[in-house]
Amino acid sequence: MISSVKYLTSSVSCSAFTSRKLSGPRPEFYTIPSIQNVQQSMGLSPSFQRPLYMSSTENFSMLTKPTKRVLECKAYEADSSRPLEINIELPDEQAQFEAAKKLKIGLYFATWWALNVVFNIYNKKVLNAFPYPWLTSTLSLATGSLMMLMSWATRIADAPKTDLEFWKTLFPVAVAHTIGHVAATVSMSKVAVSFTHIIKSGEPAFSVLVSRFFLGQTFPLPVYLSLVPIIGGCGLSALTELNFNMTGFMGAMISNLAFVFRNIFSKKGMKGKSVSGMNYYACLSMLSLLILTPFAIAVEGPKMWAAGWQNAVSQIGPQFVWWVAAQSVFYHLYNQVSYMSLDQISPLTFSVGNTMKRISVIVSSIIIFHTPIQPINALGAAIAVLGTFLYSQAKQ
Repeated sequence: MISSVKYLTSSVSCSAFTSRKLSGPRPEFYTIPSIQNVQQSMGLSPSFQRPLYMSSTENFSMLTKPTKRVLECKAYEADSSRPLEINIELPDEQAQFEAAKKLKIGLYFATWWALNVVFNIYNKKVLNAFPYPWLTSTLSLATGSLMMLMSWATRIADAPKTDLEFWKTLFPVAVAHTIGHVAATVSMSKVAVSFTHIIKSGEPAFSVLVSRFFLGQTFPLPVYLSLVPIIGGCGLSALTELNFNMTGFMGAMISNLAFVFRNIFSKKGMKGKSVSGMNYYACLSMLSLLILTPFAIAVEGPKMWAAGWQNAVSQIGPQFVWWVAAQSVFYHLYNQVSYMSLDQISPLTFSVGNTMKRISVIVSSIIIFHTPIQPINALGAAIAVLGTFLYSQAKQ
């Protein structure tokens, strides 16, 4: 009987808790009375030891610790300012940059080739009337140096920051540049412009041979194979040249060798230097002028220059002075643009551009000066230029 009363009381107590419902927004929690108090209030014996069993604990969920409610704070003003879904096709900035870069390189190449053609035309006209290549070379360097000094003085161009170490590393480059410049001018004073540039297209062969035997540098097999058409084409053109001259031929060959050493000294000595492009060539011209002037005076001299100048002016007229000025100015400009181009493009692209420059000079000089040329001579020139192009491809 005690047992049945106990179970009844327990069920009533549990139903009292489960039947209550929350009336407010926040739940109120009740504590369960202890078994001991229930037993005392019902007059039950405290010696009763059987546990109280419950069929379900779902209704006691509110007795556990309530979980924290997460409040979501939404910035309604920010959500309302959504971007307008309008299909506007903006131009690709990367494509624009690449197009502008290609246009810039194209302008550099076109300017480089045009200036070089004009220089060679006026240089040949001056040398035909005034066959003094040492003075002509000196005037070219002097004009370029004066132009750059005026540019620095008027702030048109920023003057380079140089030190004694810079000029020391530049000196061997200037020596090679001076020799190459004078040798090429001597060659053009003796033979046709086209023939000089055909021989000068063989410069890659000298570059490979010098690098191989003096620097110990090796090249892949395609590079060596590309030298075959270069050497063969130059040799075929030289053998079939109608106006062949040994001094002109040797001048072009010495120019090739000197410019190869100039490039080697330039690469070894100018690493890490901040002077480049236009200012680098300006410094090179000034130092070459200092080196060349005493040799030009010793080889030719002022008396020969005065007599030759008077003879040229009497035959050509006052326009001869403009020819000298033009060849000097355009010599500096085309070299300056070539160095500026080298700052913007890869060596491979520069080599290809240099090859195309040779073609433009050869063709234009043949047309302007009516240079007689045989078909086999033209074939030799084409083979040499093609070999130069193949060399530039295989080198890279």
